[in-house]
Amino acid sequence: MITRETDYAIRLLRTLADGERHTAAEAAERELVPQPFAYKILKKLSKAGLVEVTRGADGGCRLLADLEKTSLYDLMEAMGESCRLSGCTVPGHRCSWREAHGGCTVHCHLAAIQAKLNAELKAHTLAEILRESG
Repeated sequence: MITRETDYAIRLLRTLADGERHTAAEAAERELVPQPFAYKILKKLSKAGLVEVTRGADGGCRLLADLEKTSLYDLMEAMGESCRLSGCTVPGHRCSWREAHGGCTVHCHLAAIQAKLNAELKAHTLAEILRESG
């Protein structure tokens, strides 16, 4: 369910979590993320307001987000990932079958599962995920 891009984003955030400014190349090398992916991911993280990317000789990336308040769900949204089990669980989705038959038990079950999945993804902060165990 979590794409490679989001996995890489988590890794890049691990490097940036120290509060220091890092170059994209440095973070990519440290986290074993291919550089072309790192640049693309950091651009998305910047657009979402999670990191600041500064160009130039003194440029680099630094964390803006509070990882204690940023959930895995938030990161997936920032990366443009759909956290949806099915298209019918997207708010506002028009289902011709459901409209023709006045309801759908499949939709009801998927919507309930979706609600639990969303709650679980929102319950885990990136700080928790990145915290060293032991």
